[in-house]
Amino acid sequence: MSAGGPADGRRAWSPTVGDAADAALSLVTTAAGLAVAIAVVDGVRADNPFSVLLVAVVVALGDLLLRAPLRLLARVAGAMGALVAGLTAQVAVLWLGLRLVPGVELASTWSVAPVLLIAALVMAVGRWLWGVNDSEYVIADVLRRARAQARRAGAAPARSGADHREPGLLVVQLDGLGAAVLEQAIEGGLAPTLARWIHQGAHRSQRWWARVPSTTPASQAGLLHGDSTQIPAFRWWDRGLGRMVVTNHPVDAGIVEERLATGKGLLAGGGAAISTMFSGDAAVNQLVMSRSRTPGPDGRRAGLGPGTSYLRFFASPFVVARALILSVGEMVKELYQARRQKVRGVEPRVSRAGWYVILRGVSNVLLRDLNTALVAQHLVRGTPTIFVDLVDYDEIAHHAGPTRPEALRALEGLDRVIGVLERVLPVAGRDYRVVVLSDHGQSLGATFEQVTGRSLLDTVRALMDEPDATAVQAEAGEAWGPVNALLTSVFGRAGDRRPVMLGPDAEGHGVRRDGARRDGARRDGARRDGGRSGDGSSGGRSGRPAPQEPAEIAVAASGNLGLVWFPGSPRRLVLEEVQEHWPGLVAGLAATPGVGAVVVDTATRGLVAVGPRGLVLLEQDEAAEGEDPLVPLGPRARADLARAGRLPHTGDLLLVSSVEPTGHVHAFEGLVGSHGGLGGEQNVAVLVHPVELEVDEDLLEDVGGAPMIVGSEGVHVQLVRWAEQLGLRS
Repeated sequence: MSAGGPADGRRAWSPTVGDAADAALSLVTTAAGLAVAIAVVDGVRADNPFSVLLVAVVVALGDLLLRAPLRLLARVAGAMGALVAGLTAQVAVLWLGLRLVPGVELASTWSVAPVLLIAALVMAVGRWLWGVNDSEYVIADVLRRARAQARRAGAAPARSGADHREPGLLVVQLDGLGAAVLEQAIEGGLAPTLARWIHQGAHRSQRWWARVPSTTPASQAGLLHGDSTQIPAFRWWDRGLGRMVVTNHPVDAGIVEERLATGKGLLAGGGAAISTMFSGDAAVNQLVMSRSRTPGPDGRRAGLGPGTSYLRFFASPFVVARALILSVGEMVKELYQARRQKVRGVEPRVSRAGWYVILRGVSNVLLRDLNTALVAQHLVRGTPTIFVDLVDYDEIAHHAGPTRPEALRALEGLDRVIGVLERVLPVAGRDYRVVVLSDHGQSLGATFEQVTGRSLLDTVRALMDEPDATAVQAEAGEAWGPVNALLTSVFGRAGDRRPVMLGPDAEGHGVRRDGARRDGARRDGARRDGGRSGDGSSGGRSGRPAPQEPAEIAVAASGNLGLVWFPGSPRRLVLEEVQEHWPGLVAGLAATPGVGAVVVDTATRGLVAVGPRGLVLLEQDEAAEGEDPLVPLGPRARADLARAGRLPHTGDLLLVSSVEPTGHVHAFEGLVGSHGGLGGEQNVAVLVHPVELEVDEDLLEDVGGAPMIVGSEGVHVQLVRWAEQLGLRS
């Protein structure tokens, strides 16, 4: 809702000394950046400082004059048009200033681009030296426009007394943040914004339990749609589709949402989803994985959202240039930090080379700044309910470790983003309540392959005594989801189901098929007539795989949760069938170092969790036979594994890694920080909420002696109740 007049609780607004100082500082810093750039770049020179200041004035005026036509163009041409038009406008305005201002000589048009980049770099360094928030430049234009709108209306939000704006709800997801890590960050002064909210009594921090699978797609499906039952892991073999489903692929995310959506999601009724995996039935979806290939009412991709939303980020002077420069700086920082870990002999650790270096720069700067700008614009517009996912911490924690310095510094950056958004709240179109939550935590530990010397797939093959069995294996590529959703939304064609991919997903869509029978023979064991299987590659616009012989094994990992399927069977195999065909497989897996328990269905006794020296019947209230393998896995191991073992698409075998006395787990993929199963801090997530929005007691369950909401579906119920309490839905 737009700002109202005095009758609805607003009071007269007039420019302040602070506003004038802010405008002057912006002009001076722009001029300083241009001065350094002009001095460094060949092909351009200035005779005096006044000329440089005048160029800065031209840049500011050009930005002001081009707003209306660029907004119209973005409305017509969409997000891609906004990107092209915005960047072109920045270059054109700077070229015009360098060309026309007396005392400035531009000998080469090609000099404009380096001037733009170097000026942006100088301005970024200057803000850092000055101690200014490194994300504030992203919303400076949004704040100026909001204040100007209030000035034109002769009103502004009341700074004291009752706030008569209609309420709104902003939900910020800090991906992968465990409760213990947040407490450590607050204690260490790395999250001052959240610390202030909590210590001043405005907000309360509580824990909630992320059930197995404790992954982003499962938790976010529960948070946004109230149902995660269709998601047994981050990636899985789908017998109905005859292929591997990977939830950070746009096509697969769309399929999953079709199975979950009821039209009554958290964001139904005019909400906005930003950088999420699923839409939550939002009216506006921006960088949403499941909608990135879906045509909207205007024929463009619904997952990218309206072009006007992106315009100010792409068109504001030096904003994108600074984001690009800082992205490169983030890549350099990653190379240094990875090298430092190796030189110091930090253990456990994994490789941090390759695509991840680029990913960190793009996601931790460019995408974060874009998300911040999009959220700020929705706040100013008064979108009733907003949900945004910020992935920075999760991605670094996967590769560096959840409590390592670089991961905690990423959390510090996210706290600054929250502080930036807090600055928008006084000029927002609604009186927003801000809820900060996470989808799961993370646990540290050496990988399963580091512990055993071989991968889960090779271990399964060896225990089956079939080293040449054909197999489909999902490759790690979780962190590339947001980047690939953006690329697919921008560069793909609406309605075309072929996604645009970078990173590990670029080849084979993140699914690898290998192994072959030397003699072409197949076992006579379980039925192999389960239809066609595939390697996950698209065989056309339908997104279905090309026909080929079914693989004998499918293996997927979600952190320290591993799943194994036998795709030749049209249904899930039970323990008795597995034992008949591969007698040493289940017992051998349970006895493998790094494996804590193997969950498998039985013909007569229901689900059973098999450990190295005992077993537990998960669906019967009986004592363990032998040594209970669930004891190290935490207080909800029996309930969580019983639920996970009955999910529709779960594996024939479900493995959870062993948990060391230190709380370390062993991911079945190449990650030193992981989540998905049980053990350590991965299941204890965060819920920071305003004190006036209380957690309902009927949603609390006892978890190891502590009352907390169990499952993302429970958190969804609480969020919906708060939205109803605020009058945002009926």
